[in-house]
Amino acid sequence: MADLKVTLAGIPLRNPFLLASGIWGESGSSLAGAYAAGAGGVITKSIGREPRPGYPNPTVVTFDQWGFLNAMGLPNPGIESYPEEVATARKSGALVIGSVFGPDAAEFADLAGRMADLGVAGLELNLSCPHAEGLGSEVGQDPADVEEITRAVVRAVKIPVIVKLTPNTSDPAGLAEAAERAGAAAVSAINTLRALAIDVRLRRPTLAHGLGGLSGSAIKPIGVACVWQIFERVKIPVIGVGGIMTAEDALEYIMAGARAVEVGTAVAFKGIRVFGDLVRDLGRLLDELGIASVNDAVGMAHRVPA
Repeated sequence: MADLKVTLAGIPLRNPFLLASGIWGESGSSLAGAYAAGAGGVITKSIGREPRPGYPNPTVVTFDQWGFLNAMGLPNPGIESYPEEVATARKSGALVIGSVFGPDAAEFADLAGRMADLGVAGLELNLSCPHAEGLGSEVGQDPADVEEITRAVVRAVKIPVIVKLTPNTSDPAGLAEAAERAGAAAVSAINTLRALAIDVRLRRPTLAHGLGGLSGSAIKPIGVACVWQIFERVKIPVIGVGGIMTAEDALEYIMAGARAVEVGTAVAFKGIRVFGDLVRDLGRLLDELGIASVNDAVGMAHRVPA
């Protein structure tokens, strides 16, 4: 079978599939379960300074066959309550990447330092949630802000820093360049797309918050396009995110330039067993195509003459 091992910004992964932040990742036992099911690594739920209840229900509705529209509001237990969860995941042998969010560079740096102290292998900065006021994409749409926050975190920690980018901007690749200038070890693209659904009978938005984020199969072509553009403009590794349901979906991202991929919505629909399926199917697909390793496939679509 083709070699699926990859190294992401100095982090060795047994395969390129990461559990995406926000799905299945609030507790240490669920993180451990995803790793045991076959994930190459797991990313925690995005954690802030204080406990946050999130928005009132309804916060999630199913969209189309394989998608969600959600406005959770970044619910989390706060950094003070999270050490035990990371310890539980790490004790199982899971490779854990910690996700943090905040309103400004100072808070990001503080949270990143505290998360790094828990022994995570790397950090992912949530600069891309599309529905949290004063957080996420609201502080991640401006390249200057991305650069400032990233630089502050890079200076505060000694582990790889990954910046998760928003697609809700005119130039995602420009945000990737800003992260690279500031010392990011990698970028991940994309988070959910800002979206809205209206219940015509109730005559109001379906989600209690109104605006939400769209995930699932519908956003995959947008994610692949963002990865393609970013790969052509930065030297740091790219993680592909958005609508990965099958091994072929993952390979699209990889051939567009992703070194690893995050899986989220598929876990909600198919359960954590999806990781084992994806690992097996990607190995078979690479063998079928005569590609010896996943590393050989990274950016391959850029090298094939039209």
